[in-house]
Amino acid sequence: MSTLPTIMPQTIFKRATGWGIALSILLIVLGTLAIALPLIAAIAVTSVVAWLMIFGGLTHLSVAFSSRGASLFWELLVAIAYVFTGGYMVFHPVIGVATLTLLLASFFLVEGVLEIAAFFQVRGHGGAGWMLLDGIITLALAGLIWAHWPSSAAWAIGIIVGVSMLVSGWKWLMISLISRKALTLTAGESAPDRLDSAA
Repeated sequence: MSTLPTIMPQTIFKRATGWGIALSILLIVLGTLAIALPLIAAIAVTSVVAWLMIFGGLTHLSVAFSSRGASLFWELLVAIAYVFTGGYMVFHPVIGVATLTLLLASFFLVEGVLEIAAFFQVRGHGGAGWMLLDGIITLALAGLIWAHWPSSAAWAIGIIVGVSMLVSGWKWLMISLISRKALTLTAGESAPDRLDSAA
């Protein structure tokens, strides 16, 4: 009777941390490139969003043909809007970037207002000042994007996405390295125990 080879949990964990380190480095490289080339990064993000809208429109279209009554008309309208908007952004990426930049500024404006409003609800608690600071910085960023639109479209999305990827990459790299170090220390401590039990 053949026995399947057993894989030690340490080996599986080591492989997982290896993949985590590799993906973290990839995120760091892509984030650095996005910051260095913000317009190209913004066009890439816009293209992804545009194709997602097209696929969403096709999904609505398939739902429309399986619907009846008034829902058929509305599903068709939504499908046409999604496909038309996504297709327009694919063939006119610069306009798509400018539109997404306005949406981003609007999102930051709402987020900043909500953060400041939340601060006044919890201002007696520790760390509430960070919430206020976050809200002020977010509002300032929204104002900066709005004030310099449409020229801000050339840098806003690319730099924000790049910084996010860079921070995420470094975060996961540190987590993966710490996990691998902890695994090495655990394996080193358990080795004498195995030797003692074998003796």
